[in-house]
Amino acid sequence: MIQPDFIRSRITELRLQKGVAEHRMSLDLGHSRSYMQSISSGRALPSMTEFLAICDYLDVTPQDFFNVDCSAPPLYNQLKDEAKNLSPQDLELLLHLVRRLQE
Repeated sequence: MIQPDFIRSRITELRLQKGVAEHRMSLDLGHSRSYMQSISSGRALPSMTEFLAICDYLDVTPQDFFNVDCSAPPLYNQLKDEAKNLSPQDLELLLHLVRRLQE
């Protein structure tokens, strides 16, 4: 079962990765300056509609949001999108590089 604390902390984690302040995110989402602060402090949780808007704002899918094995979902998604255009030989080189970086 997903805990409210997980949702709050994951929003904060992804927001910080994006490099945006709570008040800026609140305003960008069409809310008062304190909207995101009320979520991160535990006074509120977003509705499902707002949760989807938050995911969109943070450049993650809902699946990415709950996948804690991926430390930077937006970057991973960008890499995945760019890799679609590579030749098989370039994909092999990229895979080799990734494996080398993991050593």
